Amino acid sequence: MQVVEEIASGKFDGISTASKAYGIKGTRTVKLWLSKYSREDLIAKKITISEVSELNENKQLKKRIRDLEKALADSYMSGLLSESYLEIACENMGIDLAGFKKKHVTNLSKDRPKEGGK
Repeated sequence: MQVVEEIASGKFDGISTASKAYGIKGTRTVKLWLSKYSREDLIAKKITISEVSELNENKQLKKRIRDLEKALADSYMSGLLSESYLEIACENMGIDLAGFKKKHVTNLSKDRPKEGGK
């Protein structure tokens, strides 16, 4: 209660200052005390003012991130599947996988057009 009272009286400029002064690790404990003693008004809050268009844009961006994360996961799984098929094919043909990759990846990189068309 003393910490809560001292924050309320203005002795400390915030929860983290009070926590440090009393050797309390983190601020969660002091926030819980403020809530327990009905002094949530002393907990700093972040208030943002947004236009509807900004909210819609944020919603669209979050959806795009989810879609990209899904596409990345799908691509990763497809790569793993392709790698497994290649491994099985090399095994069935009695070809060394590492040697096959080295030979064909080198050839593929030679055939690929360089950046800027050079």
